[in-house]
Parts: sequence; C-alpha cells; structure tokens
Amino acid sequence: MQTDLRGRDLIGDLDFTREEVETVLDVAFDLKRKRALGEAHPALRDKVLAMLFFFSSTRTRGSFEAGMAQLGGHAAFIESKSTQIAHGDTPKEIGQIFGRYFDGIAIRHVDWGVGNGYLNEVARHSRVPVLNMQCDIYHPFQILADLMTIQEKKGRDLRGRRMVVSWAYAASYQKPMSVPQSLVLQMPRFGMDVVLAHPPEFRLRPDIVERARQEAARFGVKFETTDRMEDAFRGADVVYAKSWGAMMTTTDQAEGASIIDRYKSWITDSAKMALAKPDAIYMHPLPADRNVEVTDEVIDSPQSVVYDEAENRMHVQKAVLALTMR
Repeated sequence: MQTDLRGRDLIGDLDFTREEVETVLDVAFDLKRKRALGEAHPALRDKVLAMLFFFSSTRTRGSFEAGMAQLGGHAAFIESKSTQIAHGDTPKEIGQIFGRYFDGIAIRHVDWGVGNGYLNEVARHSRVPVLNMQCDIYHPFQILADLMTIQEKKGRDLRGRRMVVSWAYAASYQKPMSVPQSLVLQMPRFGMDVVLAHPPEFRLRPDIVERARQEAARFGVKFETTDRMEDAFRGADVVYAKSWGAMMTTTDQAEGASIIDRYKSWITDSAKMALAKPDAIYMHPLPADRNVEVTDEVIDSPQSVVYDEAENRMHVQKAVLALTMR
C-alpha cells in the first residue's frame, strides 16, 4: 500500500501509479464496507472541499457532497456563473485564494480545448490538492469507479478479460470524449485487453491513443481498434458503450450533429449484447440517451451494472479525498 498521497493532485488518469490506484481501491472497498455496516469514518473532520462547476452535474455533485459529509467534512458547491470568474477572476487567483480558504479544490470544466488547461493552471497556484471532476481530456474518478465495479463483478485479477470501449449514437449534444480516453489509458494497467470501436469521424486524441498503446505494451495486454461495433462486441467480458463528440473532426456543433446522425445504428441492443460472453456486463457512466444509445432492454437487464457504477463513484472519491486531503 502506498501512503504518500497527501497533498497530491489528481488531474490525469496516469497521475497516480498503478500501485497508488490499487491503494485507492483498497481504501474505497474498506470505506464501502464501513458505509454498509454503519461504521463512522470521519477521516476529514473539519475539512472543506471547494467544488467548482463549469458544467452541470447529477452524480458528481451528489457523490462528492455525500462523500465529504460521510468523511466528517463539508463540500461547498460553487457554480462558475454565480462567481466573478466571468468578470476577471483568473485560474491563478482561484488557485491562490481557494487554496487558502479550502483544504481541497475539485473542478469540473469540460469545454473543449479549455478545461484541462484551466485545471492545471489552478493547480500550479494552489497550496492544496486539485482534483479533476471531469475535463475535456480526462474523467479519472469515473474510471476509478468503473475499475472498482469491474473488480467487484469479475474479480481483482482482470488479466485476460476483454473490454469493449465503443462509441454509441446519441442526438442530445456532442458529449466530451474524456470517458473513453480515460478508459483506454487506465484499463490496460490492470490486465484488460481493450478494443476501441468508433466510426472514423469519432477518433480520440492521437496522443491519448498512442499512450494507451504504450501502457498496453508495458503491461503485456492487447489494444485494438475497429470501426465495426459488432466486431468489438464479440467475446467481450465488459461492454462500455457511450457517445462522444466528433471534436477531432470538427468543433462546429451543426456539422458535428450532422455527422452523428449518420450512425444511428450504433446502439447497444440485445442483438449486439448477444455477441458478447453470456456473463458480460454492460456499463455506462450515465446519463444515457435511452433507446438511442442503449435500449431499455439492455440498460435495465441483469447484465447492466450502471447503478453499482454510480454508487462506486462515491466510494472511490471518498478514498482519494481521504488520502490526499488528510
């Protein structure tokens, strides 16, 4: 177990080593057990976390607020539009000032080409940990929750397990690509063979894909890509299919929407799930566009673990908070 996480930022998935992620998971499982047994665990008594949101949230806000309360501390919800950020507060000033008011700063900023840079600039000027609640490149807490959920369902040793990370059709908006990018970076480190599936226009950042290949080679697992959803599903142990935008092709919203509409057949339905292993699990970070991204038959089936995933957001976040803010 690694015990040197105090004061550490978590902005990108690879900021923590594999061994440090294993420590996070060990603590998360212990905190989940304590929560189930009703055992108090006020590891962050009198600590306060600033939660700065530039983007709407359901699970992220709820899980961080509940988690901080269970740890004996407090989470302050700060919506960017209700601050002076639009009128001149810079990332440096947020880092300097919030770093003096609070014991940790968590930020969600998914604007394409902006969010990750903002988090890193705040972190450069903060004396307390800066934690990424999702940016335009990474979503580390979601992927920690995903990893915890997969280990609960498939065991701690994931070597030889096949995971599909697939694009899926959704008409609501061009969703961030941070979830698939974080998945392909983190999962190979834990022994999973990963296949990435998407139409040609929905490629991920080349530097992320190259780093994912490097991580796969380092840990002796497979990393494959395909532009056929059905091919990716064959023999899968874990199916993780969600929409993301065509930002690597175009940043124009209208053009992006027209590209998305070409691929309405990329839906996770029972026919595609039948291509996976009989005991395959279906995952999605939510919210899902029901009967667009995924059919009700799949997301409400016994194979779906989306609510366990959502619960585990709270447990892994509590673990990171307890380890970095204590």
